[in-house]
Amino acid sequence: MTSTNPVISPKELLELKEDKQLVLIDASFDKKNYETIHLQGALHVDLNRQLSEIGEDAAFGGRHPLPQPEEFAKTLGVLGIRPESHVVVYDDKYAGMSAARFWWMLRALGHDKVQVLDGGKAAAIKAGFPVSQKIEVPEPQASYPVSGWQLPLADLEEVEIAATDRQKIVLDVREAERYLGIAEPIDLIAGHIPGAVNIPFSENLDDQGSFLSPDELKKKYASALARSPDEVIVHCGSGVTACHTLLAMAHAGLPIPKLYVGSWSEWSRNNLPVAKGNE
Repeated sequence: MTSTNPVISPKELLELKEDKQLVLIDASFDKKNYETIHLQGALHVDLNRQLSEIGEDAAFGGRHPLPQPEEFAKTLGVLGIRPESHVVVYDDKYAGMSAARFWWMLRALGHDKVQVLDGGKAAAIKAGFPVSQKIEVPEPQASYPVSGWQLPLADLEEVEIAATDRQKIVLDVREAERYLGIAEPIDLIAGHIPGAVNIPFSENLDDQGSFLSPDELKKKYASALARSPDEVIVHCGSGVTACHTLLAMAHAGLPIPKLYVGSWSEWSRNNLPVAKGNE
């Protein structure tokens, strides 16, 4: 587990407001929402352009493949993020979907001091954090030093093998109706990877949109992580909300298992078996 708690409360962020090492990141999916109103001092990062390297065919890597670590390192440099920076990231969705992706990516480069704002922008505003419409200009730094992704990843071939291995767990964090094959609003085929277990990422949160306590999250994922984290693969639709569950696990003090970035968007486009219902 990282020594820095991966989740920060709005009150704790307020106390950090004047910290010169603080870099506040707004990962709202729609930049217009950032331009309309954002937390004072926040810089915007774009999921599609800066946190992904989207190809022509989602059958190869899914809808939101990771960029090369060196390219992400350049993005961090542009944002003024250095190894000593204290990065806090949020988005305008209470679930923190894009924020969690940014958190995972920065942690995967070995950066310890990165946290996701619990409850997102709305919770910070409610707590009294000042807001702005000013488009913030970063102070660029050199590219962040990298040596590849340091958190575990799984590719399509590994997931295909794991799906038939009872010693492995493939965890699907999409909404239940997508997992069950009742509806598929984004990808081409409804259903799930045969043998996958469904724990929707939305269940990481309480009714107010804040993360459950570490103890509650530990209980929720105890059975899934009863084995070595090397035997657990977490996926979603395109490798974004899966990071939300990885964040929840880290918040609970649990080891971070493998992320399958291609997720359902890749699997479902490769003529692989599809299960529906509780199969």
